[in-house]
Amino acid sequence: MVTAVEPLLREQLIDRRHRLESAMKTVDKEYELSRLLEEVDAALQRMDEGFYGLCEVCHEPVESDRLMANPLARFCLDHLTPTEQRALEDDLLLASTIQAGLLPKLSQKLSGWEIACHYQPAGLVSGDYCDLINNDEQALHFILGDVSGKGVAASMLMAHLQAMFRTLASIRLPLDQMLERASRVFSESTLPSQYATLACGRAHDTGAVEIANAGHLPPLLVHEGGVRNIAATGLPLGVFSNEKFTVNRFQMDQGDTLFLYTDGLTEAFDGSGNEYGPERLSSILSEEHLLAPEALIETCLKKVNTFREGKPQSDDLTLMAIRRTE
Repeated sequence: MVTAVEPLLREQLIDRRHRLESAMKTVDKEYELSRLLEEVDAALQRMDEGFYGLCEVCHEPVESDRLMANPLARFCLDHLTPTEQRALEDDLLLASTIQAGLLPKLSQKLSGWEIACHYQPAGLVSGDYCDLINNDEQALHFILGDVSGKGVAASMLMAHLQAMFRTLASIRLPLDQMLERASRVFSESTLPSQYATLACGRAHDTGAVEIANAGHLPPLLVHEGGVRNIAATGLPLGVFSNEKFTVNRFQMDQGDTLFLYTDGLTEAFDGSGNEYGPERLSSILSEEHLLAPEALIETCLKKVNTFREGKPQSDDLTLMAIRRTE
């Protein structure tokens, strides 16, 4: 992982070096800037010698998320000093609080629709993206996705996505153009190893629904006759800057539910290493298709928790259920 992004990290370090050299000519805190410059030079030297990205205590790889967030990192999480550990804990708690503030209201009723969401990070912060964007002059936009990686770096990308889509939704672009612009910006503003899968949809008060899917798990249309997959229509955001998307369009009738989820649900494992899988999910949704969104999500969570047999959650888990009420 470090080898794959090392050229970009080198560019960041060289750029940081140039900035520090320029700053030293114009500010008074020359000692502090000199110390930072020495750290940058030391990181570049570790790259040249093949030791970059290895913890200086245990010689195991430093977590890639930490290196992408701070290319000067020299220690893995297990070997931070007590002061550094406390600072990291404070940062994580703050990031968790900020991220919680970005979430939509998890249960709401709008004209013709009832929506429920469940957002459950595996740690303090999550790389899952969940949003509902409603404007009196527009249809309801719903978005659910999963950013590559974990921890603070992934949560920062999640916030980046939210800002982009809220801006794009406000200018009333067609759905395919929203994803195409988001993919271009995401590709140009992140590292090559970073990408995001997501399903972005628009629900109209007539019951008409549009979905463009950027490589995410297929949303499930749940109705009295069974469960139908709404397939992906493009690659994940960030893979190519010129990616094109198509839109699936369909009509939802009263009592139909659209169910979206991240792989923290279907890739849960039991004590024997068996995967929960999409088939179990589809079976539950088919059996419980009459349930309201909150109850449907609660049932899915109970089923997957029973399946895990007490095994701890290993990935972020986000669910969204959108039911047509009239």
